[in-house]
Amino acid sequence: MTGSETTVPWLTILAVLPLVGAAVVLLLPKGTAIAKQVTLGFSLVALAVSIAMAAKFDVEGGFQFVEQYNWIDSFGAHYAVGLDGLGLLLVLLTTILTPVVILASWYDSDGGRWSANTFFGWILVLEGLSIGVFAATDVFLFYVLFEATLIPIYFLIGGFGGPRRSYAAVKFLLYSLFGGLLMLASVVGLYVASAGNDGGPSYLLEDLMSTDIGTTTGRWLFLGFFIAFAVKAPMWPVHTWLPDAASEATPGTSVLLVSVLDKIGTFGMMRFCLNIFPEASRWATPVVITLAVISVIYGALLAIGQQDIRRLIAYTSVSHFGFIVLGIFAMTSQGQTGAAFYMFNHGLSTAALFLVTGFLVSRRGSKMIDDYGGVEKVAPVLAGTFLLAGLSSLSLPGLSPFVSEFLVLAGTFTVSIPAAVIATLGIVLAALYILYMYQRTMTGPLHPATELLPDLRAREVAALAPLLLLIVVLGLFPKPALDALNPTVDRLLQQVGVEDPQPTVASAETGS
Repeated sequence: MTGSETTVPWLTILAVLPLVGAAVVLLLPKGTAIAKQVTLGFSLVALAVSIAMAAKFDVEGGFQFVEQYNWIDSFGAHYAVGLDGLGLLLVLLTTILTPVVILASWYDSDGGRWSANTFFGWILVLEGLSIGVFAATDVFLFYVLFEATLIPIYFLIGGFGGPRRSYAAVKFLLYSLFGGLLMLASVVGLYVASAGNDGGPSYLLEDLMSTDIGTTTGRWLFLGFFIAFAVKAPMWPVHTWLPDAASEATPGTSVLLVSVLDKIGTFGMMRFCLNIFPEASRWATPVVITLAVISVIYGALLAIGQQDIRRLIAYTSVSHFGFIVLGIFAMTSQGQTGAAFYMFNHGLSTAALFLVTGFLVSRRGSKMIDDYGGVEKVAPVLAGTFLLAGLSSLSLPGLSPFVSEFLVLAGTFTVSIPAAVIATLGIVLAALYILYMYQRTMTGPLHPATELLPDLRAREVAALAPLLLLIVVLGLFPKPALDALNPTVDRLLQQVGVEDPQPTVASAETGS
């Protein structure tokens, strides 16, 4: 782990900005539009800061914007943050999606248990905590922020969701707390394991990467982290909280949950599992790859059978996260670069799908696919946006998810042909569930209840446009993102102690 400390605390500023915005919003008069405008303003300032940081980022420079201060000396805990290529991409994803969600959710707080100020305040709190999670380079700090993110998303689901919002929020919380408890046990184990270091116990990532933990201990501690991240991701078989949460939450909350918060799981696998437990990661690879392949196929098959649009999209995410985990544990540069890029691309495409279907459901008042039909005849812009978002979800060539999915499969083929072949079937199933959903809702005879369905409004188009533009641009020109990720992946593979398999070249003499 390399990097140098910065003189300007850019990451602290970026993480604190939304928290300050949340405090301001909560103090504003309730029942006025100014709370929404102030929320959007703070999120746009955070986006501007993150873009400025990305412009200053040196892809070959290791961890950058590093800040490190003693926090709890007796624990060896530090306030330590920094960004490599992976962290930068996920921070950008967070700051891009937050203003999009705010704009798309302008009226989603109406009818909730609390005021619009509370709704938008929690969104800003979640943004600030998520930035902190993706920037943390101290395991104890990461754990604290990892658990803290549960608070705003719990209240966003439970306070502003659908009829079964309380059930969905509690189920999400119980699953997450179970994973968090296992991680806490491993965090305590790391304290004990690092106590023998020359400088005493430490939770700094760079110190833990060089700590000799021991094979058996390392494997047990790895499992605590991995299961917590698998719940968050979510992977089969600890995924069942997701369909309920995504179906009952508001569309904007579903975006923040699936496109941002769930990425903490796969991010944690790369940042902490592989860096701190390289031997245990290699040891667990066969089982993890098997679970990832099951997630790909299982999620796709269940998506095909869904009648609820929101649950369908949730199950597609189970399948997509399977691809991400498969790329991570393929332990190849192509696979891991593809997995890291997949996190960003999945965030964009799934956000677009959740939002456009949210606009559709708010007009019709039903989440059931059978209650639609022929929407393209009365709302062509909505239908066209739905189609583009759906095509990105099934990884159509020319759109950014295709690049990441191709890299994941190419990297997997070099180490496990059976896993890659089975996972490739997920692409076929993705085309089936996306196109079948589009056909049943947007084409065919016009359903009587959709005859007067209004098309997208200017505000809704403005919310979706940045996502669709990025999907197209990065599909045609993914180089900036890949350039930022490649050095990070190279250092990670070096830490794990693996190299890309050498290509096999047929011999001209033997013909084999």
